[in-house]
Amino acid sequence: MTEVRTPPATRIHEVDVVRGFALAGILIANIGYFADPGYAVNGAMTLPDGPVASLITALVLTKFYIVFSFLFGYSFTLQLRSAERAGVSVRARTLRRCLGLFVIGLAHGLLLWIGDILTLYAVLGLALLAMRGIRPRTAVVTGAAIVGGLALLWAGLAALSALDPAAGQAPAADPAAAARALALATGSPLDVLTLQVELYPSLAAMIWIFQGPTALAMFLFGLAAGKTRLLEETGRWWRLAPWIQWIGFGLGLPGGVLLAVTAGQAGAWELVGLAVSAVTSVPLAAAYVVTLLRVTRRFPAAGRALAPAGRVAASNYLGQSVLCCLIFTGYGLALAGTLSPAAVMGVALVIYCVLLGLSAWWLRTHRYGPVEYALRRLTIWS
Repeated sequence: MTEVRTPPATRIHEVDVVRGFALAGILIANIGYFADPGYAVNGAMTLPDGPVASLITALVLTKFYIVFSFLFGYSFTLQLRSAERAGVSVRARTLRRCLGLFVIGLAHGLLLWIGDILTLYAVLGLALLAMRGIRPRTAVVTGAAIVGGLALLWAGLAALSALDPAAGQAPAADPAAAARALALATGSPLDVLTLQVELYPSLAAMIWIFQGPTALAMFLFGLAAGKTRLLEETGRWWRLAPWIQWIGFGLGLPGGVLLAVTAGQAGAWELVGLAVSAVTSVPLAAAYVVTLLRVTRRFPAAGRALAPAGRVAASNYLGQSVLCCLIFTGYGLALAGTLSPAAVMGVALVIYCVLLGLSAWWLRTHRYGPVEYALRRLTIWS
């Protein structure tokens, strides 16, 4: 008879709910590259044309990996507390966990999803380990300085591009390269693997360079929030929730629209959009989180539906890639390049709902997801 286990007492429902919700944004942001890998070859944003693409760029891109990075920093403080309760080395546990994340991320990037972010998280996790003694206020100030510095860098590049428009011109898209990528993606499994190995190193480098600074800033924000138990003691700041929404949506939505309008434009305007988005994506992500918490507080069933996916978020993250590969690549149906953007979003909805259901089903008889179990065994070394 299978033993049914209850979740650990230290789990925080709100963290699981937010993480489960953020998985939807991650899937929407990533699925366009599965649907047409030519975008990755030419360095374009996912689904760069049409109203669907504009909505995704304005409301999703650069917002949900921010939420995930924040939660990584928050969860790091929970792991610190767990290690302290167990009386074991925080350093040894974190090193083993980061090693596990890096290995899983490397395999994920080479075999399934060239845009994997786990290797970046593993390396930044080591930086977080080195800074674990930082005070919450200092962590917030440092994170804000990183975000501000990144925005200034984009703005400076925009100014230089305005002075010399020719220098800001992006290389023209290569139709032949995009067609080859699509042919490989929809060919045999060996063709798919060839494409993965070809594209992964360069795209991983881009992710490390362009998303790394913001991810580190969010790690620090999450570290500060975890040390002050922000999501565990929501009553201390709940009266500020409407203000967070007003400010977050008031700044973030115009910034997202600007990013969508300027995406793909040659010269300074695209850089201006990136500079504004670097700052406004953070309050918009905060507004999303607070809105979600308010909705789930009023409708607890919504939180109960999302929480299982959040509890097994790493398994869901890899599961999204597995299902996308089976649908769009030569690993399965090879539908890449055949669906409209709206249909691709419909596929994303189906995948998300399937994984929500699988997560709830799995957790009826298991305490951890498959990936979480492997990471836990390596982390605890037991």
